[in-house]
Amino acid sequence: MRTLTHTLAFSAALILPSLVLAQTYAPPADAPAHIKRGIEAPDRTEEMTVRDAARKPAETLMLAGLQAGDHIAEITSLGLYYSTILSAALGPEGRLDMYDMPYMAQFGAVENGEAFAAAHANANYTNVHYNDIALAPDLDAVYNILYYHDLKPQEVDTAAMNAKVFAALKPGGVYFIVDHRAENGSGWRDADTIHRMGKETIIEEISAAGFVLAEDSDLLANPQDDRSTMVFAPGVRGSTDQAVLVFKKP
Repeated sequence: MRTLTHTLAFSAALILPSLVLAQTYAPPADAPAHIKRGIEAPDRTEEMTVRDAARKPAETLMLAGLQAGDHIAEITSLGLYYSTILSAALGPEGRLDMYDMPYMAQFGAVENGEAFAAAHANANYTNVHYNDIALAPDLDAVYNILYYHDLKPQEVDTAAMNAKVFAALKPGGVYFIVDHRAENGSGWRDADTIHRMGKETIIEEISAAGFVLAEDSDLLANPQDDRSTMVFAPGVRGSTDQAVLVFKKP
């Protein structure tokens, strides 16, 4: 049932057109040159850029502390929205390790991920169940953007996963999380149905692994979202109230 639920949800995410009206987006004036370079990457498609006004990619990566030359692990690169920005922003001295789960192959993740890595010298792609993930050592950051809520529904041991992330990061390294918020105190209740989860639970689990919460940002907050609707529903997709959390390894 979990596989069917996620198949239908990912199909909706990939097939439905963006329901957020296209708006002109430009990085803020104080965005570093490497982040502007990522936003302006020539291989970004219109399907990607039309989402920028809502997703605020430059501001998001500035908050995450992305630096040119960093070594980043991206937990779930399906769709390549952030992968394309990150590869260009990191530059030739940086490295991007992209990971997707095996079930995502049916959505083109493996074909597209491998093709992307082949075309970008600083990118590597791995398709693996996250219970078996082997992260490179001495990472500068691990990014999990809009996928933490899917971990337990996909039978990922989040405590073990967070411990692996902690071990892989350099001291001072960043574990960056963005996710769709559910109602306060709901924990994992809505993760497998409407693809949302309680922010407090994310903080509790990652803090338990030894991380320190450095920032709890309202960058992608939307108080008009009541947090009770499926994230892919018409009128909701692209405008959910999102938690943006910066954790650091002491």
